[in-house]
Amino acid sequence: MGLLPQIKVLTIQDISCTGRCSITVALPMLSACGFNTSVVPTSVLSTHTGGFDGYHHRDLTGDMDEILNHWKTLNLKFDAIYVGFLANEGQVDSCIKFIEELKGPHTVVFVDPAMADEGELYSLLSPNFPNAMRRLVKYADLICPNMTEAYMLLGEQYSEGPYTNEEIESMASMLADISDADVVITGVENFEGGTGAASFDHRSKAFHTYKSKKIPGVYYGTGDVFMCTLIGGMLNAMSMEYSIEIACEFVVDCIERTSALESDYRYGVDFERGIPLLLHLLKITE
Repeated sequence: MGLLPQIKVLTIQDISCTGRCSITVALPMLSACGFNTSVVPTSVLSTHTGGFDGYHHRDLTGDMDEILNHWKTLNLKFDAIYVGFLANEGQVDSCIKFIEELKGPHTVVFVDPAMADEGELYSLLSPNFPNAMRRLVKYADLICPNMTEAYMLLGEQYSEGPYTNEEIESMASMLADISDADVVITGVENFEGGTGAASFDHRSKAFHTYKSKKIPGVYYGTGDVFMCTLIGGMLNAMSMEYSIEIACEFVVDCIERTSALESDYRYGVDFERGIPLLLHLLKITE
């Protein structure tokens, strides 16, 4: 039997030169899933912004526009587009152009509105950024905010958990209304049993919650690992619900391995040595 054509994925987000997150997670993980993965860097940082002081940052907004201008001459189209961290509101407009120009009739658009955590907007971003992100999520087929980002997208004041399932479902439903997309919320702590994720199908209105083992500590890059696993599952023809279960399981595996090493939490989680498990969960290997 001949090989099937490779799925072509574009990811648009920053490069943090050290500290595993964004493109340095997305490119190896999506490639390991068998996807032909292209990247558009939104900015270059010496490290990510969490836990580090004095980091170098270079905005690449102008380069994004030039990349698109060249790609238009190549008639490129992608099967999936995954948008992560953007450095300013102008890059939202650039992303919309990428989606409009490079999306085919069956392209799936995933948007991680990576802009905030623990009730606070990321330090590089202006207070108006959530308003710009509300425009971008309207182009998505699936959005994946954490709880802080969910509140900001809805224009509501952040409230720390735990939350009831009814509160989470209400938020997810409202997010589906403003985006017309499926919704996956990460970092959900509820009264019904721990932490995990929640999903809302904007067509069927089906709502599900997913419990994960809670491991104390701060672990950067886990949202990126979760998102890449979710995309890996869905682009390999798995349901959103099953893909989320896999993503929760894989993130816990990465955190447990990193915690056992007692390494500097700022440098992200050890996902690399979990790749064989990821491929097994995705049924790519035995």
